[in-house]
Amino acid sequence: MGSPRKYFGTDGIRGATNARLMTAEMAMRVGMAAGAYFQRGDHRHRVLIGKDTRLSGYMLESALVAGFTSVGMDVIMVGPMPTPAVAMLTQSMRADIGVMISASHNPFADNGIKLFGPDGFKLSDEAEAAIEALIDSEVPLVPSAEIGRARRIEDAQGRYIHFAKSTFPDNLRLDGMRVVLDCAHGAAYKVAPTTLWELGADVVAIGVTPNGTNINDGVGSTAPATLAETVVAAGADIGIALDGDADRLIVVDDRGQVVDGDQLMATIAAGWARAGRLKGGGLVATVMSNLGLERHLSAQGLGLVRTAVGDRHVLEKMRSSGYNVGGEQSGHIILSDYATTGDGLVAALQVLAEVKRAGAPASEVLHRFDPLPQLLRNVRFTGGKPLDAEPVKAVIAGAEEELKGRGRLVIRPSGTEPVIRVMAEGDDPQQVEAVVARICDAVQAAA
Repeated sequence: MGSPRKYFGTDGIRGATNARLMTAEMAMRVGMAAGAYFQRGDHRHRVLIGKDTRLSGYMLESALVAGFTSVGMDVIMVGPMPTPAVAMLTQSMRADIGVMISASHNPFADNGIKLFGPDGFKLSDEAEAAIEALIDSEVPLVPSAEIGRARRIEDAQGRYIHFAKSTFPDNLRLDGMRVVLDCAHGAAYKVAPTTLWELGADVVAIGVTPNGTNINDGVGSTAPATLAETVVAAGADIGIALDGDADRLIVVDDRGQVVDGDQLMATIAAGWARAGRLKGGGLVATVMSNLGLERHLSAQGLGLVRTAVGDRHVLEKMRSSGYNVGGEQSGHIILSDYATTGDGLVAALQVLAEVKRAGAPASEVLHRFDPLPQLLRNVRFTGGKPLDAEPVKAVIAGAEEELKGRGRLVIRPSGTEPVIRVMAEGDDPQQVEAVVARICDAVQAAA
């Protein structure tokens, strides 16, 4: 990774609106900088802008349009759309750059700006660094005759619905399946229910009445309790929850039990391996995925490659090593045969296809393995680098030796706050508890 960023975090620029990073002025500067950076070649340059349902989306969209047009770029606005739809449409509309205005699963008061290159992939570190440098410099404005034009396209939702349906097996229909779909009052509130309905499902939609301030508020993939209650009350076959920008999902089975990204990846990988279409001989996940997943895949002759936390690391590994299924326990699932980023709706369709094919309840189909007990604790520290202290290193080495073959340890500093995250999992819950306590005590003593 490159040097620390001033504006870009792990997933674009994000922050509280009308504060330091997420002001109209900042959005305009980002538009000017990104527009100047991507003006290469002598064709007419264009940018595609989508957003979720946050109140501040209008403000940031208008400011970005002003920035991009002032440096000579034409703008296409598609309104509320999932992040993966913006990535897909950027490619399909031959745009030079795609922009998604969203803070994903954060509360409504936050917002963010994610940028995609012309290939639909998130920007490289180099491109982000170059755009950062331009944000802080004087970007030249074009002569008045060369100012860009802006237009809103009305049929973008239909294009994405058509694309999403094209990823579902031709020989299957969802007739007879009752699906509760929670759209988090977010970006997929129109496209996701319509897609499932067109494929024949009996859709019970919740989280589909956005008002600008209710996105992710007690609904969506980070708050699945409402979904679980609704699935049981409606006697549904399955429940699907997307997050605010619909790039991740969590599933609830017919009994109201939450199914996380690890189980979903195992389900998709098994189906694809059976059909002879799983590439790389396994899947890519992060260090946070449960050891139970790794053992389950291994028993089927499939591998698990682990990366650092963050879907961009998963995607980089998938691209460099030829895998087509990857993701995170949190429900970011990347199916690179179809999309350049996590797509909650497309992943949901693959899960629904597996349940439909099996002809069995979701509670049987989706619980592929018993997860090992996993414990995560955060230890605050005031300064220095406690993980470099010799006593801490010694305790960690002892813990790793103790868990060998029976569990796993992941210790990492948070990227956003002065916290060390200590995670252990293993066959013996008492041992896991003792190991985590010992490491946390050592870190605290060194901090």
